[in-house]
Amino acid sequence: MIPRLVALDAVLVAAVLVVVLLVTLPGGTPPLPGASGTGTATAGATPTPTATPGPPQFQLPSGNIACDMTAGGVTCTIASETFTPPPVANCEGGSVGHTVVLDAHGVSVPCVRGAPSRVGGQVPVLDYGGTSTVGPYTCTSATNGVTCTTAQGVGFRLARQELVTLP
Repeated sequence: MIPRLVALDAVLVAAVLVVVLLVTLPGGTPPLPGASGTGTATAGATPTPTATPGPPQFQLPSGNIACDMTAGGVTCTIASETFTPPPVANCEGGSVGHTVVLDAHGVSVPCVRGAPSRVGGQVPVLDYGGTSTVGPYTCTSATNGVTCTTAQGVGFRLARQELVTLP
């Protein structure tokens, strides 16, 4: 009977060790909702993602720009802009420039119905200098807008004054 108890104790100890390792190793636990990663970005530099992904949905501290990130792409909206958006064919009655999409096909500026409003408190804020990475996409919040790119550097910078597509 005692060898069985020793064997059972050994199995329980092994199971506890596995759980402890899974929880404490990097990547072992999902990020908390609203948690944000931070990264380092300088003017003209490609954002450097950190090991901790930021929120998949976020707004910039100004509340003017909000983004939704998935493994399939990034969609950012801007409530108020002063730049002239690129023309979109067959967009009579629609609005261009308030939504920017980055996906496997590149950057697009679709025709949408109406301008978005500021998102408000229900969406986490990605502080200036903060970085969020989901799948192959990384977005960095800055005082001069948001920059979203792929690992290859394809993407966009969106700000009240401009929309710039990156190589």
